[in-house]
Amino acid sequence: MAASDKTLDDLFVDMLKDVYSAEKQILAALGKMTKMPDSEKLALAFDTHRAETEGQIERLEQIFASVGKPPQGKTCAAMQGILQEANEMAEEFKGSDALDAGIIASAQAIEHYEITRYGTLKSWALELGMQDAARLLERNLQEEKKTDQLLTKVAEERINARAA
Repeated sequence: MAASDKTLDDLFVDMLKDVYSAEKQILAALGKMTKMPDSEKLALAFDTHRAETEGQIERLEQIFASVGKPPQGKTCAAMQGILQEANEMAEEFKGSDALDAGIIASAQAIEHYEITRYGTLKSWALELGMQDAARLLERNLQEEKKTDQLLTKVAEERINARAA
């Protein structure tokens, strides 16, 4: 298919594959991220988000089915980079009081990426008349926003002050 023949439908599926890959990468990383922080509250937040991520992946798979495509990722290089940066930071600050603050910053970079993707996909789904997909994407979007707010709360309660 020539580039000039591509449509918003094609772009929607392409970005759906991207976010599916991102979520799979995040799910794999959350197991490690749960064990990294000193803060029990932060570890619990990551554990909770792991269950949410599993649900988000299931909703993405429902959307793939609704558009007649197999659930398949297209390697999300952006998420690979964010996760690599998070691992490098964790290694560099391991054992320091600043580690948990850095972990939160990395986790929020992940959340913000997901928020942009889900917001865009929801908008496109509505434009394309995909009401069910838009509803599922809105649910994922709200979970990501809630996690971002929780991370901010955890950071501001004690972790940032301890890091200072």
